[in-house]
Amino acid sequence: MEETQEERSPSLDDCLKLLKGERDEQRLAGLLLVTKFCKNDDLVSLKKVYEAVGIHFLDCLLRTGSGDGGENRDVYLRLSVTVLAAFCRVPEIASSVDMVSRIPLILEIMSKRPGTNILEECYELLYLVSTACEAGVMALVNSGGLRVIAPQMSDLPDGSHAMEVAIKILQLLVCKISSESMNIERFFELSLVVAAVARQFSVLHNALKFEALHLLSAIFCSDYSALLHEPLRSMPDNNWADYMRTGVVSILQNRVAPSEKLHALILAESMMSILGEKWLIGRVKLPSVEDYLPADRCLLLVLESSHVDISVLSNELAYMKYEAPSSTVEEHLLKQRYLAIAFSLVEKIIKYISTVGENEGTLSDEAVFLKVIKTLDETVKVVLEYLKDAKEHGKKRGNDLLASVRVIGSYLAETPDACKEQVQDLLDYMLSVEGEEESRPFLSTCFLLPMLCQITMKDEGCRLLASSGGYVAVVECLVKLIQSDGQNGEDNGSIFLACDTVMNILLKREQIRFSPEMSTCTGLLKALVYWADGTKDASVVMMAASICSLVFDFTSEDALLKQPGFDGSSLDRLGRIIARSLPSSGQGTSDTADLLEIIAAGYSRWGDRFPTIKKHNR
Repeated sequence: MEETQEERSPSLDDCLKLLKGERDEQRLAGLLLVTKFCKNDDLVSLKKVYEAVGIHFLDCLLRTGSGDGGENRDVYLRLSVTVLAAFCRVPEIASSVDMVSRIPLILEIMSKRPGTNILEECYELLYLVSTACEAGVMALVNSGGLRVIAPQMSDLPDGSHAMEVAIKILQLLVCKISSESMNIERFFELSLVVAAVARQFSVLHNALKFEALHLLSAIFCSDYSALLHEPLRSMPDNNWADYMRTGVVSILQNRVAPSEKLHALILAESMMSILGEKWLIGRVKLPSVEDYLPADRCLLLVLESSHVDISVLSNELAYMKYEAPSSTVEEHLLKQRYLAIAFSLVEKIIKYISTVGENEGTLSDEAVFLKVIKTLDETVKVVLEYLKDAKEHGKKRGNDLLASVRVIGSYLAETPDACKEQVQDLLDYMLSVEGEEESRPFLSTCFLLPMLCQITMKDEGCRLLASSGGYVAVVECLVKLIQSDGQNGEDNGSIFLACDTVMNILLKREQIRFSPEMSTCTGLLKALVYWADGTKDASVVMMAASICSLVFDFTSEDALLKQPGFDGSSLDRLGRIIARSLPSSGQGTSDTADLLEIIAAGYSRWGDRFPTIKKHNR
């Protein structure tokens, strides 16, 4: 080694003498000599060479090479970019104002000369300057780095060093681009990036595959990701979606770190948000496997991975809450975020499975369908245990608890008798769960409405809801839904579900021996008046009148007028609603025949107790 160093030192000295020469020819010869023996990891020598040649000569050489025409222009350009990229391996040089100021020129060169032989050095230079200082990456963002790099990505060879460095540069850019700076052009450029990187994520089986995974995950976790969905849906070539599915399957079915599987699940959740749940189903061709994998492989892997994550994360969160409350807020929020991703995936799969009958051939066979149902059932049981733990510790508020109720509600909407005993034990608690931003329970009841509507079709379900206080929760939910969206018709689906649930209980009042509180009745009647009075929607009028007719069985006009906030005006409006719903008004249709029967039968029972309402029906 000593002998090698002695032989090398004179060459470096000779090189430095040439670089310090007065004529450009001497300096050019010195630079050519540098490229022959000065290694990229020899930072000491690189710094000496940089100080000897001076930035002015390098700048002239770069501009000569990037100009139009001229003899040996390509040689000068390649030499200058190669030498500059080598110098930037010295952090002190890379972070200098001189190097940062050259980023716009390098981008201009890349946009004019996209040949791979020069691009690799350009990418190397941009990456080194961007990682050396904040000014470097901001200069790259503000100089249109994404605009230059995005169109070139698809032309770079798979797995090449240029592709690797380009992906690393894009990771830096994505973290720095703000949602305020996004525009139509930039979204289009990002969609090109996603498509090109998705291919690398699919075809590669080395470290670069994970770099591609991390870049895609960062894009879909950004503040502006939702606005990227439409440009991606509009991509003329849909191969990128198949590449994403293949990459996700490759990650999930191999032994990789849990963090990498989480990134893959983030991609799966994003893809279903963009293209719908049907994205889960499709043929997958792995480079290492001769035949196509079954079309349902991605669905099964995503579901199983989500199930495992929910089991692990719910245990960890419960431990952090109740056994180790000293854990950091950041760690707690991070685990909640991961749990929310797994919950979202399970909900999307539930939604997809609910439409299997409408999409024949989407699952390979009945055994696969049953396996999906079994895994969903096991997952919901884990979530119910999480809620049970929270109930035992007296915790009712939390977005993780609210999300848990939502998942359970999604599943029970399709299979209301699933996990029956656990659901019965926890129903009153689930209806009391509040999100962080709520002042009282509301969303939890909304999430459970489809299930509540179905179980109250039977006496057992009505009895359960009435005895648990669930009836009051549903009425309060209905009142709030009407107050929020009732007159706009924006959430009529949820309103009608709540109405059906209330009506189911009121119709079975004798079988379950149920009698509602007068204060609850008053609030309900006022909300129904607000909802139906003045609307032209016959279904709204008939539904409101039916519930009013059933409520009137429990009270009288005199009793109602004694209630706070209920006056003659409210009663008069109720009378108009009942009048519009009866046969003489012409409201009745075949679709509302059952409701008309409820109203007419009720009127015959309580009409004499409500003279104001009777007055409107003469």
